[in-house]
Amino acid sequence: MKQDIAGRSDIEKLVNSFYDKVKRDDALGPIFNDIAKVNWPHHLPIMYNFWEMVLFGKGTYKGDPMTKHIQLNRQTTLTPAHFDRWKGLFFETIDEHFSGNKAEEAKLRATNIASLMLYRVQKSVQLQ
Repeated sequence: MKQDIAGRSDIEKLVNSFYDKVKRDDALGPIFNDIAKVNWPHHLPIMYNFWEMVLFGKGTYKGDPMTKHIQLNRQTTLTPAHFDRWKGLFFETIDEHFSGNKAEEAKLRATNIASLMLYRVQKSVQLQ
């Protein structure tokens, strides 16, 4: 039986497994690897901190993901399909490794984050 997301080591497992999929994904991989040119050794610890803050209210995350995504959208259009794919891979990764209340909360939080991010990215285009 799968365990729930219980702490930092589980978050690291989730984030690493998820981004392994993203890097290889036909839709998202080119955005992360070729356009955003993500420095993975730098980015992954930031994501650990982000999800630790989101799920457990602690951690050392300091960042502005909204601005980064708005800037990225100026380089390549981020579509609803991109956000749906991101969510799909995230949910798939959670379901492969975890089960429980915190895992379900992670899905809910991811849905809310993706929806807000898409809204703000699209709004930024309208304001240009």
